[in-house]
Amino acid sequence: MRLVGDDWSGSDVTIRAERPDDREAIADVVAAAFGSPAEARLVEALRASSSFVPDWSLVAEVRGRVVGHVMVTYATLRDDATEHRIACLSPLAVAPDFHGRGIGSALVRAVTAHVDDDGEPLVVLEGSPLYYGHLGFEHSVPHGIHITLPDWAPPEAAQIMRLRNYDASLRGHLVYPPAFDALSDH
Repeated sequence: MRLVGDDWSGSDVTIRAERPDDREAIADVVAAAFGSPAEARLVEALRASSSFVPDWSLVAEVRGRVVGHVMVTYATLRDDATEHRIACLSPLAVAPDFHGRGIGSALVRAVTAHVDDDGEPLVVLEGSPLYYGHLGFEHSVPHGIHITLPDWAPPEAAQIMRLRNYDASLRGHLVYPPAFDALSDH
């Protein structure tokens, strides 16, 4: 994949599955992007959980440096006594010195394409409606999917991307995997 940027114009950005030797670089990128080590610990906890799907954890690399990371894992959609396993994107991180260059968008497009190719019906997330909206995400509530959001987040931050195998009967409340318990906003 080729992206254009100020100080790396003409360089290739490689998007690929994470490897075990990427873990320290991923932790550094995630901590820098969020300004906190909590999300880096979340990545480690998700990676160690049964929710982890190795093919859905991608890095962006520029000149051999990991500059971005995205992860989609399984979460639960609970509707009364019925539970469905669904794909959940969190977190997305780009090194601060590479913000605004299309790397985050490229990571989201690549990972959602993998999830779609694997036959999943949708991807959920909580995030900026402005940012994720241009990538094909939409407010989840009109589709019957509810996400408990932090107090500071607008209701539209609860989002879904409907994939090829979308099933409109999937409804309910998102239950994050236990790895998210360390983050107080979930």
